[in-house]
Amino acid sequence: MPTADHRPTETVPAGTAGTVREPHALDPELAARLALLDTAALSDALDSLGITGVLPGVAARVPGAVAFGPAWTVRYRPVGEATGFRNAADYLDEVPAGSVVVVDNAGSTDCTNWGSLLTGVAQAAGVRGTVLHGSARDVREIRAAGYPLFSTGVTMVSGKNRVQLDRTQVELTVGGTAVAPGDLVFADDNGALVVPRARLAEVVARAENVERTEARIRAAVAGGSRLDEARAAFRYDRPWEDAHGGRAAEEAVADAGH
Repeated sequence: MPTADHRPTETVPAGTAGTVREPHALDPELAARLALLDTAALSDALDSLGITGVLPGVAARVPGAVAFGPAWTVRYRPVGEATGFRNAADYLDEVPAGSVVVVDNAGSTDCTNWGSLLTGVAQAAGVRGTVLHGSARDVREIRAAGYPLFSTGVTMVSGKNRVQLDRTQVELTVGGTAVAPGDLVFADDNGALVVPRARLAEVVARAENVERTEARIRAAVAGGSRLDEARAAFRYDRPWEDAHGGRAAEEAVADAGH
C-alpha cells in the first residue's frame, strides 16, 4: 500500500480553515477488482473484520449508478448571524479527478448542498460521484445526466444564505461512521459505505471470497443440492474465508446429491 503523502498543498480560503490534500489515487489493479464488487459483499467483508463502514440513511438518487473512489470530504455549518451573501461554496475547483465527494451537512433536510450546477462541474472535472449527509435537489436533471448521487434527503430549498462551507479534507462522522480523506467510498443501489484506506486491499480480498462463496452456493442449488447442504459445504457462516478454495466443498455437494 502507498504511504501517506505529506506534501504541502494549497490552503483553503479564509473562513474555511483547513488544508486541502489530494487523495491517494486508487491502485489500477484494485480499482478493476472493485468494479466487479458491490456494497453487499464489501459490507460482509467489513463485518468479518469488525469494521463499521455503512453510512446510515444514505440512499441512491440515480438508480443503477455506482460510485467508488477516494473520499474528498466537505463539512458545512449554519450561517448563523453573519450578514452578506453566503453561497453554496466553490470547493469543487480543488477536487481531483477520480474522487468521490462526501459532504456532511449534519443530515439536514432543511436545505440542499448539491444540485444540477455542481453536477455539471463535477462531471467535467472527472469526479466519480457525490455522497451527501444532507439533501440534494434538481434530481430529475441529475438522473438525466447519469451522475452517481447519493443522499440522506431531497428538497428544493437552496443552501445559499442558510449554510456555508466550514472545512474541507477533514475527517467527518456520518451517523457514527468516520470518513477520512482518502478512505475508499463505495455507493450503489444498496446505499453507501466507507472502507478505511489502510484496510482496503484486505477488505477487497475478503469481499471477492464472499462473491465466490455465494456463486458456488447458487450453482450447487441449481444443480440439485439442498440449500442448507450447500451453505454448510461452502461455509456460508464464514464466506470471506473461501475455506476450501471451492474444490473440496464442490466434491462434498456432488457426493450429497448421489
